[in-house]
Amino acid sequence: MGFTPAQSAMVFTLYGLAAGLAAWASGVVAELITPQKAMLIGFVTWVVMHALFMTLGLGMRNYPLMLLFYGIRGLAYPLFIYSFMLMLVQVVPRERLAAATGWFWAMYSIGIGVVGSYLPSLTIPAFGETGTLWMAIAWVTGGGLIAFFSLRNVPVDRSRVNLPLKEKMTEMSRAVTILFSNRDVFYACLIRIINTLSLFGFAIVMPLLFVDRLGFTISEWLQIWAVFFFVTIFTNIFWGIMGEYIGWIRQVRWFGCLGMAISSLTFYYLPVWVGHNFWVAMIPAVMLGTFVAAFVPMTAVFPTLEPHHRGAAISIYNLSAGMSNFVAPAIASLILPFFDIVGVVWAYTGLYLFAGGLTFIIKVPQPKRDKHKASPREMSPAEQ
Repeated sequence: MGFTPAQSAMVFTLYGLAAGLAAWASGVVAELITPQKAMLIGFVTWVVMHALFMTLGLGMRNYPLMLLFYGIRGLAYPLFIYSFMLMLVQVVPRERLAAATGWFWAMYSIGIGVVGSYLPSLTIPAFGETGTLWMAIAWVTGGGLIAFFSLRNVPVDRSRVNLPLKEKMTEMSRAVTILFSNRDVFYACLIRIINTLSLFGFAIVMPLLFVDRLGFTISEWLQIWAVFFFVTIFTNIFWGIMGEYIGWIRQVRWFGCLGMAISSLTFYYLPVWVGHNFWVAMIPAVMLGTFVAAFVPMTAVFPTLEPHHRGAAISIYNLSAGMSNFVAPAIASLILPFFDIVGVVWAYTGLYLFAGGLTFIIKVPQPKRDKHKASPREMSPAEQ
């Protein structure tokens, strides 16, 4: 359409910045106006901004308007999905929260990773890129209407809706200050940042190994990486349920941190040892998809650590997830010139072990659930 790669990159950069800002603020915003209202704002904003982007921006090839409308649209989807996450935190019994968030992330993987990736491969040949972009409005409208009509009567926490403006601003500031006032939230933030380092980092460095050095085709590499995402659909659900029985922090420590440390090393050393073998290369992809999901209980850990300011806790969780997307490639760019790919792998491995050490410090009052169906009010210790 006549735009340079730099201009295209700027559109996505602005979108990413807006999405990161919205993800960070969404928990507190949803708590102050209710999750349903925040989701409705996100839904309407997405549809309106996408339509304006398609007509006045892309349709008229007006680059400044493309930046404006696509950037504002970046605020919408995090506000929608993370407000829904806060709703889960508010209404699901805490002893079931890890399982609920496991289902949340499984559906997220299906939407973003499966439908979002494979549907365009079918619609672009039939309708073209522009037709596919217009079709997105139908999908989003369908999901938004389902959410509006099915969730409007959910009894959410409204205790902060009528606060004076000054108190609302104070609550907004907790999305930052809580990191300094609650040491366990700070440790949880570090663990969540480390959680997805290999997810974001390997997507950058591993094609250099698999394609450039081991002789895999780009198609083979993409299939290997797709297997990783496919596995997470099921492991998110599995670990969400398991965490309720074996302990959130215990699971994160032994299966999340240690499992990801071993998987990260295997992702490098097994293909290097075996060579160009597509089916063997699937093994570390399955391992990575299995153990990265063991961190699912972290979604429940944050609001449990700060039960009186759950919106702010969810905002910090979202900030941590966004920081991981930044830190992973930053580590790779710093280490690659000096220690090559293997140095990046060992850096990630070391950080996973460091996160495992942090789990011995953090204290999480997890609600107890056992085969005798203990009362939801009964609390277990830190599940060490």
